[in-house]
Amino acid sequence: MNLRPLHDRVIVKRIESETKTASGIVIPDAAAEKPDQGEVLAVGPGKKNDKGELGAMSVKVGDRVLFGKYSGQTVKVGSDELLVMKEDDLFAVVEK
Repeated sequence: MNLRPLHDRVIVKRIESETKTASGIVIPDAAAEKPDQGEVLAVGPGKKNDKGELGAMSVKVGDRVLFGKYSGQTVKVGSDELLVMKEDDLFAVVEK
């Protein structure tokens, strides 16, 4: 990857949601909502506190995370559409 996030930012790739319901109804692309889950591809070094010390990041590369539907800034890298967002924009890490 050619992107290296700065400070407390993370780069996330959206994980596409199912396009079929449990009962077998197919949801068209136009009606489907943006997925609010993604995989962390890169993590910045952390945010500096008042003393100038780096705070540890709560997420790591490979984590599956939840975030708001309109969180982050969309960037296009090659054919991939990625999100750059602050760690504060993440809601939770999905445990397997």
